[in-house]
Amino acid sequence: MSKRSPISYEIKIQVVRRCLQHESNPNHEAKQLGVHKNTVTDWIRKYKEEGEEGLRESRGWKSYSKELKLSAIQDVLSGKHSVRAAAEKYHISSKSVLDNWISKYTEGVKINPTWKRIESPHMNKGRKTTYEERVEIVQFTLAHDLNYQKAIDKYGVSYQQVYAWVRKYQANGHETLKDLRGRKKPLEELDEQERLKLRIKELEARNEYLEMENALAKKLAEIRRRNTR
Repeated sequence: MSKRSPISYEIKIQVVRRCLQHESNPNHEAKQLGVHKNTVTDWIRKYKEEGEEGLRESRGWKSYSKELKLSAIQDVLSGKHSVRAAAEKYHISSKSVLDNWISKYTEGVKINPTWKRIESPHMNKGRKTTYEERVEIVQFTLAHDLNYQKAIDKYGVSYQQVYAWVRKYQANGHETLKDLRGRKKPLEELDEQERLKLRIKELEARNEYLEMENALAKKLAEIRRRNTR
């Protein structure tokens, strides 16, 4: 869980409004509050993107997919964007978060997605699914490095559903995805052709990630060569 800001929501609103109305500036407000200038700048960015709600404390970690992280890192390392500009482009919560990803990547640490549940009144309530759909959704989620939100958006299911299916699949395989509630009807398993199609989808998704990682690795090696000259 992220640390709670010592600055109240009400004060953030006042600070942002003063800055936007040109009655003050981020540097002055930061000194008055004892925070970094970038913190105030982030408040202003969030206010512009999400309104007043963007300044409220989150109840959990914000979710970021692996591909989003790699895209942001690539933009910075290639010189396309500054760290702050990339953070704004990809709606990353703060510059320091992106700085941390870049530091880990350049040190050779594997970049993983951040997918934590955040309660929201707009969360998908889910729907009924067939056994075949559940198998496909689980394989899609695994192929995208446990990007639950991507699966939710693609298949119209809920976080709770995807999370439970993935856990069951990882623990005991696809057989546990069968719905045995209600009448005891025999459930048909996927035939060989359907299994092959799902496997191809999974491999295609993984290949996309590998291609992106290879491109980033080449760019990073090129930057390091230039810096050692």
